[in-house]
Amino acid sequence: MDLGISGRRALVAASSSGLGLSAARALAEAGCSVAISGRDEGRLAEATANVPGSAAVVADVSTAAGAEALVADAITALGGVDILVTNAGGPPPGRFGDVTVQQYEDAVHLNLMSVVAMCKAAVPSMQQRRWGRVVAITSIAVREPIDQLILSNTARAGATAFLKTMSTEVAADGVTVNTLQPGYHATKRLHQVYGESLGDLAAEVPTRTVGDPDDFGRVCAFLCSESARFITGASIPVDGGSTRGLQ
Repeated sequence: MDLGISGRRALVAASSSGLGLSAARALAEAGCSVAISGRDEGRLAEATANVPGSAAVVADVSTAAGAEALVADAITALGGVDILVTNAGGPPPGRFGDVTVQQYEDAVHLNLMSVVAMCKAAVPSMQQRRWGRVVAITSIAVREPIDQLILSNTARAGATAFLKTMSTEVAADGVTVNTLQPGYHATKRLHQVYGESLGDLAAEVPTRTVGDPDDFGRVCAFLCSESARFITGASIPVDGGSTRGLQ
């Protein structure tokens, strides 16, 4: 399927591995020039070697300044950014009684303020060009809070509210803004955490499987397509039916 975005310039944050890398790969397959980013230069080199035509950008999005610098460096590498996929690792687990106020602040910087900063740096030029796509990779925890992840639940919910609000303000300028809420996917990280218990994890999912990261990447690429131009402000779970709420 031709997504109609060949030649577009895409920045995918935190994309040297995991779901970010899958999104970068899908966008490259759709014909985009892609900036792949991460903190580890070795992993970045490996990732870009497997995504033809991609550019590596070393970045740390745990601060707003780092997120802004990422966009600036991607614009330099690609000549501009038409598609922005925001992404970041999650904060550490914890419950209300366990985590400190400082940890909340760190989580907000990582999973909320980095999104705000990247959008502030990238979206105005999309508005000027009358075309743009923003897709945020968040979590199903936004839809249904997960026990022991109070930091992620809090910060990512804030990012979702920000993106939903922004989507209504930039829609008339040809810029769509959506979020993807992944459930369990068979990334290296999930294998490291669950190992031989991955089958038990799959049994908890209505499809009785964990997700394929490449399928997730293709969903992300579709939201960036011309055919998806009437989808904006949406928060879409990609979770095999794990979340049970009606909306």
